[in-house]
Amino acid sequence: MRKSTKLALAIIALAGGVGTAAYADEHAAWQRRDRMPTRLDKALDDAGGSISFEQFSNVMDTRLKKMVADNGGKLTVEQLANALEKERFERMARRIVARYDTKGDGTLTADDITGREKKMFAMLDKNNDGKIEKNELPKGRFGHHRSTDGDDGGSMQ
Repeated sequence: MRKSTKLALAIIALAGGVGTAAYADEHAAWQRRDRMPTRLDKALDDAGGSISFEQFSNVMDTRLKKMVADNGGKLTVEQLANALEKERFERMARRIVARYDTKGDGTLTADDITGREKKMFAMLDKNNDGKIEKNELPKGRFGHHRSTDGDDGGSMQ
C-alpha cells in the first residue's frame, strides 16, 4: 500500500474520531441542559414543593463558581475560554484513546493505531481483495462516493 493511501486512511480515521467526538460533545451539552429541570424537580420535591434562591443556586451548575473562586474571585474571558477548551479537548482525547486503546490501559501505541487502521481497512475493503476501490467507499450526502482527487473510478492502491 502506498504511503499516500496510508496517510489518507489515517486522516479519515482521525477525522472520524474527531467528528464523532465533536458530535458527542454537543450531545453532552444538550444532556446537561436537559438534566437541569430534573435537578430542579428533585430539589423541589426534597424541599416540599418550593425552594429559595439559595437552594436554587445550589442546584445550578457550580463549576463556574468554582472557577471564579479558584481564580481569586474574578474570571477573565481568556481564563474561562482556556478552561472550557481544555475540558472539551480532554473529553475528545479520552474518547479517541478509548476508541483506539486495544489493551484498555489508557494509552495509545503505534500498534493500537495500526490495529484500528487494519479494522477500518477491512471494513472498507468489501470484496476482501486487499485494495480499496472507489465503489467500496461510503457514499456521501448526495449519493456520490467521496473523493479528493476528482477521479471517478479505479482503485486507491
